[in-house]
Amino acid sequence: MPDSTSAPRAVPSSSTARELFDLLASMRFSISLLTVICIASVIGTVVKQREPLNNYVNQFGPFWAEVYQKIDLYTVYSAWWFLLILAFLVLSTSLCIARNTPKILVDLKSYKEDLREQSLKSFHHRAEGRLSLSPAQTLERINTLLARAGWQAKLQQRDGGQMVAARAGTSNKIGYIAAHSAIVLVCLGGLLDGDLIVKGMMLLQGKSVYSGAGLIRDVPAAHRLGEATPTFRGNLMVPEGGRAGTAILSMPDGVVLQDLPFDVELKKFIVEYYDTGMPKLFASEVLIHDRDTGKTTPATVKVNEPAHHRGVAIYQSSFDDGGSEVTLQAQPLVAGGKSFKVQGTIGSSTSLSNGNDKLMLEFTGLRVINVENTIADGGASGSGADVRKVDLAASLDKHLGSGAKVKTEKTLQNVGPSVSYKLRDASGQAREYNNYMVPVELDGQRSFLVGVRDTPAESFRYLRIPVDDQGNIDGWLQLRQALSDPALREQAALRYARLATPVDKPEMTPQLQGTARRALSLFAGAEGVKPGETPVGGLPGLSQFIEREVPENDRSRISEVLLRILNGSLFELHKMVRERAGLGEPKTDEAAQRFMTQSVLALSDSMFYPAPVILQLSDFKQVQASVFQVARAPGQKLVYLGAVLLIVGVFTMLYIRERRMWIWLQAVPEGTRVTMALSTTRRTLDTDTEFDRLQQAVLRDKAT
Repeated sequence: MPDSTSAPRAVPSSSTARELFDLLASMRFSISLLTVICIASVIGTVVKQREPLNNYVNQFGPFWAEVYQKIDLYTVYSAWWFLLILAFLVLSTSLCIARNTPKILVDLKSYKEDLREQSLKSFHHRAEGRLSLSPAQTLERINTLLARAGWQAKLQQRDGGQMVAARAGTSNKIGYIAAHSAIVLVCLGGLLDGDLIVKGMMLLQGKSVYSGAGLIRDVPAAHRLGEATPTFRGNLMVPEGGRAGTAILSMPDGVVLQDLPFDVELKKFIVEYYDTGMPKLFASEVLIHDRDTGKTTPATVKVNEPAHHRGVAIYQSSFDDGGSEVTLQAQPLVAGGKSFKVQGTIGSSTSLSNGNDKLMLEFTGLRVINVENTIADGGASGSGADVRKVDLAASLDKHLGSGAKVKTEKTLQNVGPSVSYKLRDASGQAREYNNYMVPVELDGQRSFLVGVRDTPAESFRYLRIPVDDQGNIDGWLQLRQALSDPALREQAALRYARLATPVDKPEMTPQLQGTARRALSLFAGAEGVKPGETPVGGLPGLSQFIEREVPENDRSRISEVLLRILNGSLFELHKMVRERAGLGEPKTDEAAQRFMTQSVLALSDSMFYPAPVILQLSDFKQVQASVFQVARAPGQKLVYLGAVLLIVGVFTMLYIRERRMWIWLQAVPEGTRVTMALSTTRRTLDTDTEFDRLQQAVLRDKAT
């Protein structure tokens, strides 16, 4: 037999397993995992989840958008690493509970009465004295005092005396079990109600994600989950008068459809508003049609008041357009263009063409109520691009024109209906537009707001078109069309030159006419500063001309003269437009002056408006739709139970202090010698006060 002592001793395999178990069951490991989950939850809150990939590209750039996508930052709560950490947290916390619960239960039953009397002198809270009472009388007094104070006590008889062991606040340890059990229950509830089970059901049923377009009824069965899915959470949109029974479950790369065991029919959508126009109540009157029994159940779904049917909760999530019919008045911006009507349904599309260029018009939304802040954050204009800000509930954060920002208090009011649409060119590129139906008063001038943005990640930039003395947009539109007509620009320049020429200097007329013609052409974007250059147009075009053609010392004076000539020429053009429309001479009062001032700014801004027409909402027939969130959440009860346990556990651990006290009674010739000590998990002023009170009650009437 070989000598076992001569060979090196191998570390038993159970040692590694024990170390791994100690790591998993340690409180530090659980806290570390909980910290990582908290950080991930913060990321999931800051970064909008399940948005289209283009939104993230616009926000973070192509490189970082791809990096974040690979580590699932756009779907944090269903990411594999998040679920894995959550599972380890459940395992670690469960092991902590399993390892410490037996000790806690044993400690709850123990009074620790075997403590030696010499050890009492090492406690921070300790006292000693002599009583003239006998040990039996002293013990009776102590039992009475402890019982009144809520202490539980146990007596141990010893050869040299008696040891009274007492305890209070031992339920503090129950708080430990309750708080840790709460973490386990909440995490299990999150795992049960997350995407993990949905993905597992997809794998078992051979289903895949659908990334195409079209109607729900046309989606193949390969992308539909059966009614027996144990947990899911999706959206269900139902228009008024319609019914639906298939929920949409959002996935990172598409959607999965979930067939429900019932259909939801929306009889009426109810929305109530405050005086300011802000909504205060959303509610839906629905009929729930059970597919198996054929029974119809009426219900009212409100925010925070869901309906329930066959284990599925139906929440009022939001509302949307259910296919409203709209009529748009197309207003061309170029000379010779004629106004025409376009009719469509929200969600549909149609084509627009002028013979050469074709655009696809997509009707995307109708909002009947728009509560906005109508205080404008600007007003001063100057050379260059107009960046005046119209703060409509902080969404109109850019303007197509110029001015300075001034902070003002917000004034909320309902500014009426608005329509949103997209114009898509032949290459597939689309811009989104949002136009208000009625004018809004800004800076003392009623204006129509015509918005545009290039991507959904941007805010709308609004063109402010002033209303004329007839209360509509026609006066400005006719001026805009006339500005693009070379013959009318020439005639307006001549009329201005004749009016501005001094009586004693008739030879200045051709010079003034040429200057006015050049100013109008630069402003209209009909010519560049140099021949062959791409025109800029608007006030930026004039600014470019002054910077490149006028010496720096003369720029301030020349810019004032040029702007005066431009304004005068535009006013003559405005008079010509009114004459052709049979409206007579325009007034010269303050209102007319405000109209012309805003018209000049709007004309400048319109040179950068990326569409040849403005589509103005003229009529609509609203059809509303409710967006419900339907959920089967078996883990919800676990989460609720975990929340209750967490409250109980935290309250118990914070507000209940575990205290233990030992009182040693020893008979002496003069009576009884008493030694007492108190131990607590947390030293507080309350503990000091309690011990002082107890020691005075126990040791009073002591022998002198």
